[in-house]
Amino acid sequence: MGIVPTDEAMKLARNAGLDLVEVAPNERPPVCRIMDYGKFKYSQKKRKQKSHEQKLKEVRFRPDIGDNDRNIKLNKAIEFLDKGDKVQFTMLFRGRERFHQDLGYEMFKGFLDQLGDKVKVERPPRSEGRRLIMVLAPGRKLP
Repeated sequence: MGIVPTDEAMKLARNAGLDLVEVAPNERPPVCRIMDYGKFKYSQKKRKQKSHEQKLKEVRFRPDIGDNDRNIKLNKAIEFLDKGDKVQFTMLFRGRERFHQDLGYEMFKGFLDQLGDKVKVERPPRSEGRRLIMVLAPGRKLP
């Protein structure tokens, strides 16, 4: 509509039963639009929900974890990967367990074999002090 005085723009919006929304306040003159503000906010919220922000989730293990507990944690990691998040597997070693880190490497290799093509290794298993850390990212989606 071009440059319109604020009072006149407010009257136009009121007559249309809509709101006068300032779209670009930093411009000179400020840019406003006559629209339904509630509908505008709702569409913005929906647009934000569609785009999933990738997060880093952590799953912790110990070398002496039971088979059922390991499967439960692995299933939780699969859920995270299906949602599109990255998963950091952390194995904590205490005391003399530190001298048997080969058990951790074997367990992580087993995880990779079980997960197969669902994941890609972002950071291979690496020892950092008393921890063994591996980061997996979701791979291609399978139909």
